[in-house]
Amino acid sequence: MGPERREFIEKQKMFLNGTTPPDGRVNVFQKRMVSLPALDANRVVWLYLTDSGNESAVHVVENDRLIIMFCAFEGSPLALRLGGHAQAIYPRDPRWSELYALLSATPSARRIFDMLVDIVQKSYRSAMPFFHFNEQQDILEKGRSEQANRALNEYWEDRNQESINGKSTNIRAVHNGAKTPA
Repeated sequence: MGPERREFIEKQKMFLNGTTPPDGRVNVFQKRMVSLPALDANRVVWLYLTDSGNESAVHVVENDRLIIMFCAFEGSPLALRLGGHAQAIYPRDPRWSELYALLSATPSARRIFDMLVDIVQKSYRSAMPFFHFNEQQDILEKGRSEQANRALNEYWEDRNQESINGKSTNIRAVHNGAKTPA
C-alpha cells in the first residue's frame, strides 16, 4: 500500500469490514476510525470496539478472509478495498500489549484485528453521495471508571455470547475477570 492510499485512508472517518463464516450469514459492519496503522505495505491492524454483536471475531476464527472498504464522502468519489487474512488478538494474547501500544487507547476495546493484505482494489463511484461530517459519537468513551468497566463486562456477558449463526464467541473466556485495557 503506497503513500497515496495511506493518506486517503487516514482522511476517512469510518470504514466497513466484511467477514463470512464457511456457512451462514455474511457480516458487514461499519467501524469508526479510532486507529488503523499500516505496519508495513501489506499489513494493517485496528482496534475493534464493543458493539452490539460479535460476528467478525467468530467468522475470522472459522474463515480468516476479511475485507475492509473505505469510501470517500467528500472530494473524489473513491472506494478503496483491502482484502486479506486476519487474526483476532484479545487482551489475554501475548501480542496484545505490543499491538495495543500502537493504537489509540480506549476503554471499550475488546480485540485487535491484524490483517495481512493480499489485494488492494481502487475504484471510482460516480454515484457516491456527499456527506457532511459533524463529529464522532463518544458513547463508548464516556465514564472511564471501575463502574463503567463492570458495565462493559456485563454487556459482553449479556449481549456478545453468541453470533447470529448460533456460534459461541468465546468472549467469556477472553474477558472473564480481565479488566478493560488502559
